[in-house]
Amino acid sequence: QTLSFTGGLATAPSSQSLRVLGREEAWRPGRPQEVQAAGPSWALTAVAVAAGVLAVSCLLCVACCCCCHLRSQGCRKKPRGQEAVGLGGPQGTTSIHLVQPDVESSESAPGGPRHWGRLLLSLGYDFGSQEIQVGLKQAADLRAGGPGGTADPYARVSLSTGAGHTHETRVHRGTLCPTFHETCCFHVPQRELARTALRVQVLSFRRFSAHEPLAELSLPLGTVDPQHVLEQWYQLGPPGTTEPEPSGELCLSLRYAPGSGRLTVVVLEARGLSPGLADPYVKVQLMLNQRKWKKRKTSARKGTAAPYFNETFTFLVPFSQVQSVDLVLAVWARGPHFRAEPVGKVLLGARASGQALQHWADMLAHARRPVAQWHRLRPAGEVDGALALKPRLHLPLPGS
Repeated sequence: QTLSFTGGLATAPSSQSLRVLGREEAWRPGRPQEVQAAGPSWALTAVAVAAGVLAVSCLLCVACCCCCHLRSQGCRKKPRGQEAVGLGGPQGTTSIHLVQPDVESSESAPGGPRHWGRLLLSLGYDFGSQEIQVGLKQAADLRAGGPGGTADPYARVSLSTGAGHTHETRVHRGTLCPTFHETCCFHVPQRELARTALRVQVLSFRRFSAHEPLAELSLPLGTVDPQHVLEQWYQLGPPGTTEPEPSGELCLSLRYAPGSGRLTVVVLEARGLSPGLADPYVKVQLMLNQRKWKKRKTSARKGTAAPYFNETFTFLVPFSQVQSVDLVLAVWARGPHFRAEPVGKVLLGARASGQALQHWADMLAHARRPVAQWHRLRPAGEVDGALALKPRLHLPLPGS
């Protein structure tokens, strides 16, 4: 029969039937039937999946590009962040300057003041014994004495009214911030406090040449309250002119062998003696428990203020007694009255101080090796007082 198609729908007269694919369906009038177009459905599904994959890939590419761009910008901005909060940035420098101005930055500025370091000092006065007690704690930010950028500092303490009475600390090797922790006392009557000044010199140790001054502090005791013990930092100033020692200096060498107990003393030379003295010689005295134990002396050198001796003396000191002996070297000469008198003395041993104590400690630390050093001659009365008053220090022994 003939079918008429209108808008993709087929209609037929009622009471007729149509056979489709071996089946016979009744045709109902007024009810349209859809005829599906012949075509594979899997093709449409494949196209949709491909379009979805392509869209997802594009989105992933865009996201990766954005992440890389942000990461590159973060790396470029990182040095700026470090500069803002790092130690070398402007904020770190500002905080340091608020506490203590930097020496190098202040010196680099034209016309800026030069800084010589600081000294932590404690002062107290004992009204009973009329003594001023000086405590040397530590120094900081010292200026390097040599081209190596470091120094071997020690401190020398004296009073403006106490001529010849000084105290020297031990030498601290290779540092610009030495820690002393030493105390010394000076007899000053209360009525003389107002016109007495404390002088602290910081020097760099040189074994065979003149010691290099690093800084100096001059503190009038009249500005200090004697009722309280004060401990504070003081700004050091430039070193003053180093006055030559009127009593001179003595160079000697020490060597100790623990096995045999031999203490070898070599008196090398002296310098800076007064030209008015004649026939200088050196007495070498070994004391045990504040008593004279053994003594020797060099031959006299005539007609010179810088005698060269180079004489060797050997003492038998058992290892058990090396901490109990005191070695005293005294330079004698004939004065204007043609009578022999002591020019100055050097005290070495566990009761010494300053450079002499350092020399004795170096001898014990380097057993069986000679250690030579220059020593400043001290007044005879000062050394005799130190032998009677100062307690011994227990130094480390070789092999202990």
